Amino acid sequence: MKRLAIFASGSGSNAENIVRYFSDKPEFEISAILSNNANAFVLSRARSLNIPTLIFSRSEFNETDKIIDFLAEKKVDFVVLAGFLWLLPLNLLRKYPNSIVNIHPALLPKYGGKGMYGMKVHQAVVDNKENESGITIHMVNEKYDEGKIVFQAKCTISPNDSAEDVAEKIHKLEHEFFPKIIEQLL
Repeated sequence: MKRLAIFASGSGSNAENIVRYFSDKPEFEISAILSNNANAFVLSRARSLNIPTLIFSRSEFNETDKIIDFLAEKKVDFVVLAGFLWLLPLNLLRKYPNSIVNIHPALLPKYGGKGMYGMKVHQAVVDNKENESGITIHMVNEKYDEGKIVFQAKCTISPNDSAEDVAEKIHKLEHEFFPKIIEQLL
C-alpha cells in the first residue's frame, strides 16, 4: 500500500478532490493532511473525511523533525503539496527524495517563484494578455517552482477573461488531472 500525506494552507478543494479520487482505490491511503494555518478550511474538510491532521508552526517546520517524525509514524511514502505556500526544508526534501509533488496554477517556467500563487498568478496572466494558461505538476526541490516538470495541461484565455475566469478554468484542470498524475507517479 502507498501512503500519501497532503500539505495545504487554504481551502483544500484540491486536497478533498485527491482524497475522494483515491477513496475507492485500496492500494492507496491518504494518511494525513498537514497545514501551517490553523484556520485553513482544509482542516474542516479533513475532519469530515476522517483524515488525521497536523497543524504546525514555521519554527516546528523549519527547525525541528516534528513533521518528519509525524510522517514516519503515519508510514507516509509520498507527499503532495496542494496549495501549500512554504518552501520545504532540506530535512524533508532529503527524507522524501523524488517523492514530493506540487501543482502550480500556471505553465511554468512562466509565473512561478516566490510570491506567485493563487489569484496573483491569474492576475499576472490577465495583465500580460496571455492567450493561454494552465497547470504544471512538478517534483519539488529546494527552490520555488523549479523542480522537474512531470505534466502540464493548457486552457485558452480570451481577451475578456478576468482573473476570476482564469482561476475557474485552472481549478477545472487541477481537479481533472492532479489525482491522475499522482497515481501515475506512484
